[in-house]
Amino acid sequence: MNTPPDRLAGTPVLYQQAISILRKLLEEAKAAGDTEPTAMTLSTVGSDGRVSSRVVLLKKLDTDGLCFFTNYESAKAGQLAVHDQAALNFHWKTLRDQVQVRVEGVVEKLDPADSDAYFATRPRMSQIGAWASLQSKELPDREVFDARVAEIEERYEGVDVPRPPHWGGYRLRPDLIEFWYGAGFRLHDRQRYEMKDGVWRKFLLYP
Repeated sequence: MNTPPDRLAGTPVLYQQAISILRKLLEEAKAAGDTEPTAMTLSTVGSDGRVSSRVVLLKKLDTDGLCFFTNYESAKAGQLAVHDQAALNFHWKTLRDQVQVRVEGVVEKLDPADSDAYFATRPRMSQIGAWASLQSKELPDREVFDARVAEIEERYEGVDVPRPPHWGGYRLRPDLIEFWYGAGFRLHDRQRYEMKDGVWRKFLLYP
């Protein structure tokens, strides 16, 4: 996960604090042996009000927000195009007595240059897969997909694989970050950071 220096000028202290806690928990989860510490459930809403959830990977975290990458023609991208608010949830079973972090906010596309930079770091077969997969579309059978992968491999044999125009990143800019620390007998500890009317607050919630 890429975590460059934050641009802290003008960033509210409580928000900086919440991002710092999240970053430390990610490092703790990695040290605790979590096999995929950056995995987070992304929930989005379609134009019909139906909620969908799936797991994506956090690829960048700083005070600008949380970034992930996907196909811009996928179901999640279609939902984000009509409803740009989304929610993320981390759950680390190996950390302490289990820890969850809930994050909510507005999602926006990353600049193409940022998507290009990340795409260039991906394994070559993952780059080829981004071209071959018509993500979320119906697939007649596996052989059709395998043939598309083979065709893309042949197309870019011996050269760098460019980023597909339909693939790139998103950034969720938080307006709510909640830390849930598990405890015995369901006496959990919940700490919420939330922005209302441009002002960040920190407070506790009943478990």
